[in-house]
Amino acid sequence: MRLARTKFGIFILVFGLACVAPQLLAEKNDTKSLNSGDEKRALQALNRLTFGPRPGDLQQVMAMGVDRWINLQLHPERIDDGALNSRLEPLRTLGMSTHELAENFPDPQEIVQVMKGKRAMPSDPALRAIYEVQLARVQARKERKEETEAKAASGSAVATKPGEVSQETMSASAAAAPESVDREPAAAPALSTVEFEELSSLPADQRYQKILAMPPDELIAFAETLRGGKRRDFVEGMSPQERETLIALNNPSAAVDTELAEAKLLRAIYSQRQLEEVMTDFWCNHFNVFIGKGLDHLMLTSYERDVIRPHALGRFEDLLVATAKSPAMLFYLDNWLSIGPNSPQALGAPAHPYQAIGRPARPNQGKRPSGLNENYGRELLELHTLSVNGGYTQRDVTEAAKVFTGWTIDKPAQGGGFKFEPRMHEPGPKIVLGRRIKENGKSEGLELLHRLATSKQTAHFISLKLAERFVSDNPPPALVDRMAKTFLKKKGDIREVLSVLFQSPEFWDDSTYRAKVKTPLEFVVSSIRATGAEVDDAMPLTGRLNGMGMPLYGAQPPTGYSMKADAWVSSSALLNRMNFALALTNGRIRGVRVDWDALIGDQFSDSGQTLSALEKKLVAGGVSEQTHTSIAEQIGTGKDSMPQKVRDGAEPQSVLTTAGLLLGSPEFQKR
Repeated sequence: MRLARTKFGIFILVFGLACVAPQLLAEKNDTKSLNSGDEKRALQALNRLTFGPRPGDLQQVMAMGVDRWINLQLHPERIDDGALNSRLEPLRTLGMSTHELAENFPDPQEIVQVMKGKRAMPSDPALRAIYEVQLARVQARKERKEETEAKAASGSAVATKPGEVSQETMSASAAAAPESVDREPAAAPALSTVEFEELSSLPADQRYQKILAMPPDELIAFAETLRGGKRRDFVEGMSPQERETLIALNNPSAAVDTELAEAKLLRAIYSQRQLEEVMTDFWCNHFNVFIGKGLDHLMLTSYERDVIRPHALGRFEDLLVATAKSPAMLFYLDNWLSIGPNSPQALGAPAHPYQAIGRPARPNQGKRPSGLNENYGRELLELHTLSVNGGYTQRDVTEAAKVFTGWTIDKPAQGGGFKFEPRMHEPGPKIVLGRRIKENGKSEGLELLHRLATSKQTAHFISLKLAERFVSDNPPPALVDRMAKTFLKKKGDIREVLSVLFQSPEFWDDSTYRAKVKTPLEFVVSSIRATGAEVDDAMPLTGRLNGMGMPLYGAQPPTGYSMKADAWVSSSALLNRMNFALALTNGRIRGVRVDWDALIGDQFSDSGQTLSALEKKLVAGGVSEQTHTSIAEQIGTGKDSMPQKVRDGAEPQSVLTTAGLLLGSPEFQKR
């Protein structure tokens, strides 16, 4: 349903104006069911410390007591999350090391190594099938390129006027250009419908074994057939490893990326340790790594699991050091290739053996290259610690970059870990922020990280960002100052800083209630949580997030995704959200089911009663009189307008539409 072409266009206009001008809601704060101060306080805690309340959460928090519940969320190790773990268990890649991921889901560079005879073909049948398909595709691309070059060399281009270039020559030149091995190949012939149906009719184990026995050309045809959206039904009954293998036939990296994205959504939706998930997402943005940067798609699983999550509520310095040494960060910001201008390697040693995998250095035209890369040094000062107004200079950036020369990766294409390489390190002392760092190899970096983690500027910057996430886009300076003092006093203990925030009067002030606009991720997850939906397949949700401009792990700049309203509020963005809400409530998102009987419960005699019931169920804290009236006008009220509740799982359209409009309402957009 495209709302811009329906009778709900008026509602969209009201909705859009309310979100574009959030101060209107903040000033009026005209909600229908704020029954008590205790309830409002519980709602504030749920809206800020979680991805949104699920059915029953409000009652649970009020029964436990808000302060006790917050304290429990600050100590996630005390919360049983076994139900979530059972949902994550089929996603095998989540527990693999980067080395295991590289072995099982080869990067294009590894395929080329096998093709050149520098690496043996694996003996495992599943892995061998993956390699054979990728090798066949690389070989096909190579042959197409050679054929095009041969045509160009034979003078097959048509004659042209002097000074002109024919279209054929232009096409040949483009085809002859170096081609990345991971570029999407031209579509190969797929299996016929009869062949695919015969294969699908076999039991799961026989089906899988027959696929592995196929020669490469048939494997490619089978893989092309699965591209048409038939994979979900075809893999029914197979083990997680077998499903991963079939995904990897088309694109090895997709198996890793898919499970990483699925896990993020499942954790956000179902984890009982909600604050830990919120903080993990917060730090993943603060220390952003882009999944599309080469080998980072293999490194991000370990990055989130081993670097971000364990330190999400710990000491900031530990987190800062862990990110600095992480292969994912070293690769993303190119520090693994950074070579000191006067280092032994720059003065005559061979170039870095894996340099071709990352961003190549500039040609030196015969001059001695410095090889110094300032990306990490700049982002460390500007985004990770001091902030853009932190008082550093370009000279500080350059000196910081020299400090971290030699911080590299051991065999990155094979999933190696952090390594300090002395031959790449810039010798001599460095001056950063007016303070001398004596020559001390790897320890220079640790010394600088310690200075930055314990500085007043960093304390203020991190406190400000936390307040922006949990309080408002423009948090009170007095609150930020108190948080910063705690940051310094408690040696960067994030749990202690958050405790000050959650106990502050500013956090509980009426002006902060529904003062934050949800990001697309927060909106999608909170919609699923509010309806109590069962997610059997999270991947369609990732596609919806792509359409909303927030692909998971897909922020290319080091800044990550914004937490502020101005980045997400526009007419097209609001329309996308409303369309998602209606698709969810109308059952048009594959793999996601809402049990309306369980959610609504009683049968109501008219749409007015249903609207009031759904407001209470879906929008914790209720909606404004303006929103209530607007929805009521669109759906109509009274006994005649409300069809009798259809049994056996089919609900009246008015119920589904009402629920969708409520999820798209200004109040639900806020947290």
